Amino acid sequence: MSATVETNVRPDYDDELQKIADYVLGYRINSSEAWDTARNCLMDTLGCGLLALRFPECTKHLGPLVEGTRVPNGARVPGTSFRLDPVKAAWDIGAIIRWLDYNDTWLAAEWGHPSDNLGGILAVADHLSQKKLAEGGQPLSMRDVLEAMIMAHEIQGVLALDNSFNRVGLDHVVLVKVATTAVTAKMMGANREQLLSALSHAWVDGQSLRTYRHAPNAGSRKSWAAGDATSRGVRLADIAMRGEMGIPGALTAPQWGFYDVLFSQTNKDLALKPESARRFSFQRDFGSYVMEHILFKISFPAEFHAQTACEAAVTLHPQVNDRLGDISRIVLTTHDSAIRIISKSGALANPADRDHCLQYMTAVPLAFGDLVAEHYEDDFHASHPIIDQLRDRMEVVEDENYSRDYHDPEKRSIANAIQVFFNDGSATDKVAVEYPIGHRRRREEGIRELEKKFRRNLATRFPHGRSDEIFELCKTPARLEAYPVNKFMDLLMI
Repeated sequence: MSATVETNVRPDYDDELQKIADYVLGYRINSSEAWDTARNCLMDTLGCGLLALRFPECTKHLGPLVEGTRVPNGARVPGTSFRLDPVKAAWDIGAIIRWLDYNDTWLAAEWGHPSDNLGGILAVADHLSQKKLAEGGQPLSMRDVLEAMIMAHEIQGVLALDNSFNRVGLDHVVLVKVATTAVTAKMMGANREQLLSALSHAWVDGQSLRTYRHAPNAGSRKSWAAGDATSRGVRLADIAMRGEMGIPGALTAPQWGFYDVLFSQTNKDLALKPESARRFSFQRDFGSYVMEHILFKISFPAEFHAQTACEAAVTLHPQVNDRLGDISRIVLTTHDSAIRIISKSGALANPADRDHCLQYMTAVPLAFGDLVAEHYEDDFHASHPIIDQLRDRMEVVEDENYSRDYHDPEKRSIANAIQVFFNDGSATDKVAVEYPIGHRRRREEGIRELEKKFRRNLATRFPHGRSDEIFELCKTPARLEAYPVNKFMDLLMI
């Protein structure tokens, strides 16, 4: 019997990689809605990071790996005095952004938080700006940052529309890594070959499992996983810029490529044809769609599938506040994704477990009229046994219409409804909320509240005068876009 000999003919780069590279290098963003939404997204994302600095479990991770390290032209971490190399700065910025589960969200076949990419974008932009100034050049502007945000959102979000990484056990931060790699390589001055090389390394890099997001293993890694991914994107872009060769068949190589190794489970929910089940499906071309339709978490630091449940619970609070002990059952009507991701019973081990529990996130505002980050802490949970008593009385049911509208690209609702029943046979009305305040369909109302949220978060870290200066700059589009990145980061330092 003769041995099989592999044909060693190096292929062209996979079409999917070329599609991303050509978008990043050649697309011009003409959507005024995308630019304006990116500016609001910048405010919201930075505010989330500043608020997270109040939590020691987050801040223990920040700073140089070797204490006392001094980095020339080091990238700054907002709300701190740290100057770090761009890779560690991206890690730190990404971690504080994601820590409280309060930044933006994208929901499709895959879920995720595209503003996680701001960790890598800001770190690279700040470092490059300082370096260019030191060499007598011009710094990057905040318009460069906003452009990178729009493109990173688009790459992550379009890849997520039809392609479910969670169905094969992979975490959505793979898309953060890929998107950050693409846009930061461009910021570093990559040509097409360098950008393709960087992207290929992002796909073959080995990807995170979702283990840390689900019962019974949910834990705080989910709060820094995106920081880790955006940081890795910066590192891979740097490797490619140093001339490292790419891996053209990163996705499609038989047996050894991403598709065969990690994406081989057919996604039946998306009704993919057998021959395409192992390849990415693109619902639309890359443009600025994702930024225009991004979901903001404005009212609650909670996993997004529970946002409307929290809103409904706040509405019901005045009706049930004095009758909590008389509740016989609580019917929580929701959609399939919420059931699959965040519906859980039993003991909740830590804050990260609680902010991914639909029942917990509903019980707290039912009982207390609000849900804030401190409500997930161990001391608060231990001091209020009513939360678990209410969880025990909850019945979670799927409404197929909610599930269908969740996947409908013209609606993308995130509906939840709550009805409370009492021991005497009486009941509240069924309160349903289809679209959370951060949805595009409630954008005008939402942006007013987003700005209030940003002001509150600025006040947790900066004196009144500095907070006003930052806020007014971010509220003035033309001035913000022209503003040098290094000067913008100056404002965010302690």
